[in-house]
Amino acid sequence: MADFPSKVTTETSPPNSQGTQRGGNSLRAVAANVSSNMDMSFVRSIPSVLMMAQIGLGLLHWALIAASPYMWAPANGWVLFVAITFWLLTTVLFFMILFRVQTRLSAVPWPLTVMVYHGVATLLYLTAFLANAASVQPFYYSYFFGHMAAAAFFAAVVTAAYGGSAFFSYLDWKGDGGNAATSTVPT
Repeated sequence: MADFPSKVTTETSPPNSQGTQRGGNSLRAVAANVSSNMDMSFVRSIPSVLMMAQIGLGLLHWALIAASPYMWAPANGWVLFVAITFWLLTTVLFFMILFRVQTRLSAVPWPLTVMVYHGVATLLYLTAFLANAASVQPFYYSYFFGHMAAAAFFAAVVTAAYGGSAFFSYLDWKGDGGNAATSTVPT
């Protein structure tokens, strides 16, 4: 009992001064702040998995198109434009939702915006897929036939992923996200 007062310090300091005095704690504080701002329930959801598939397979799609001489078929310029544009936009949207940026921008109707985005992406990616599939034939006797055929396949998969995202964002917009409390109305 006699050594208890020697272990207690009565100094006070501002809350941030302790993190700046020790270099290791500031990195932990930054990591804790970043992880507390992340929406981990979004990462485990089906829309998140679909968006990650769109990002990964979309990157593969436009890389296959860009690695071939796409000038042989003029429609591939449109395919490349759609693939790169929606890859970039989906990546930005994914990180915006992951880090809850939409909570800071409350003036934007996010469920409607995301639904419209995925609907437009589905339609434009469908046209890109059709253009890509139709332009595989000129590459039949070349080394790049496999590239273009694989690109058409991945364009179809990414189109389906955007269609699934459009469906789930429609459900989110309508408010039918599978919440049991909204479907049970007392009579």
